[in-house]
Amino acid sequence: MATTAPPKPPLRVRALNEFKEMAILTVYLAVTIGSVNLMKMAVLHSNGIDIDAWGAAIIKALVLAKFILIGKAFKVGEREDRGPLIWPVLRKAFAFLVLLLVLSTIEEIVKGWFHDRSVLDSLRDLFGARLAETGAGSLILLLVLIPYFAFEVLAEALGENRLVRAFFFDRRAAERG
Repeated sequence: MATTAPPKPPLRVRALNEFKEMAILTVYLAVTIGSVNLMKMAVLHSNGIDIDAWGAAIIKALVLAKFILIGKAFKVGEREDRGPLIWPVLRKAFAFLVLLLVLSTIEEIVKGWFHDRSVLDSLRDLFGARLAETGAGSLILLLVLIPYFAFEVLAEALGENRLVRAFFFDRRAAERG
């Protein structure tokens, strides 16, 4: 007995859904990255150094959001799982952390190339003098990814957009299905 997959929605609908997901993810990442940058700005300001890093936070959020969507398209971290939801959440968070670190490293190499820097200089900047900052940023990114994927995995487990409706609309409507 063969089962057929449901038909794909039209390209326009898929593009709109991806745009919505990109926008939501970008805002989420911009707020979290911006918060970290705000802390950096406050510390530097207390030492007499004034910087404005909001533009960088938004650009970084856009880049990371696109990297995450690319990872989702390739089904990074996905596997059939019937156990507790914590395992797929952690698996996806760690898998995407690795993906984002690899792609961000490539991004830094390309940026360095545009500024006439060697690959070694770009890598030395990330993993040499700024190793502690890179490690702290990676840990913060993991802490940002865990709730994101927890929401996603829980929404998938509940099905039919119930979690989204419960969070953003009337809970009674979500309970009725």
